[in-house]
Amino acid sequence: MFERFSDAARRTVVLAQEQARQLRHDYIGTEHLLLGILEEDSAAARVLIEMQVDRAAVGQRVEEVVGKGRKPPRGHIPFTPRAKRSLELAVDESRMAGRGSVRPEHLLLGVLAQVEGVGVTILESFGVDLGLLRQRLGGADSHSASDE
Repeated sequence: MFERFSDAARRTVVLAQEQARQLRHDYIGTEHLLLGILEEDSAAARVLIEMQVDRAAVGQRVEEVVGKGRKPPRGHIPFTPRAKRSLELAVDESRMAGRGSVRPEHLLLGVLAQVEGVGVTILESFGVDLGLLRQRLGGADSHSASDE
């Protein structure tokens, strides 16, 4: 699946994994994908920042909602079913947008589709208008060739 991802999208997934490790979580969830998106310099991160979503505040909220693990995970960290579905939906989003590769904004759209996921819960806790975010990501997709 990751062969369809742009370099920026691959880095986003790696950053999500790093966030999970830092929080000592033995899984990668939609909240980690959201943190990875905010860490990568991409159109998706810029849209979130423009909507007043602060990376540090999101990290703090993730700790409040999910907590920290007791010990660092070892080896491979699996994706939760919702995170895995987010990745699959990101592939679908890029295909529907006529893109050759998945970009971070497609990943964020995949996270947003998981309405019961922790990533969406956190965005809602910041008062983010999810419909407006989706709309702005659609515009970001058409103007973000630098994120390939």
